[in-house]
Amino acid sequence: KIFIAIDTDSKKKARSIITQSKIKNFRVGYKFGLEFLNSKDGRNFISKLKNKIIFVDLKLNDIPNTMSSAVIALKDLKIDYLTVHISSGLKALREVKKVSGKIKIVGVTTLTSLDTKDLKSLGYKKPLGEMVKLQSKLAQKANLDGIVCSAHEVKLVRKFFSREIITPGIRISSKIN
Repeated sequence: KIFIAIDTDSKKKARSIITQSKIKNFRVGYKFGLEFLNSKDGRNFISKLKNKIIFVDLKLNDIPNTMSSAVIALKDLKIDYLTVHISSGLKALREVKKVSGKIKIVGVTTLTSLDTKDLKSLGYKKPLGEMVKLQSKLAQKANLDGIVCSAHEVKLVRKFFSREIITPGIRISSKIN
């Protein structure tokens, strides 16, 4: 699957991206993040999309009750995928899975913008690779439907996680239209 990022807060731009990305014999999904969902009409726009694969990238990270309540609150959008931070812990991940219904819960490993130095400054003692390994094991234990990780981490994640792996920001071509 390919998910096209709707990285805007504009309904007009979102509509244009969706229209331009229709490909015969190939189903494309659309990823909406915090910027779009929190825009004035973002939630309403998503609720009106029909026959589209909808990926909501909110990276939920909170206490178990708040996270599961957020998932329940999103169900009216009929989304297909929703991201949560694996670092929110096993209890929160399990609570989210319990209430998710048809929504595929996708765990986010360590953000791709962070490296081992950043992790150390946050108080983590383990290097990045070790953190991703532990997060992959936790996602498997929580029965998450997928993981979002760096393309560089796929091989490592696959050793500990058997379900869908999603990588952000990969360009199919170096040409940008």
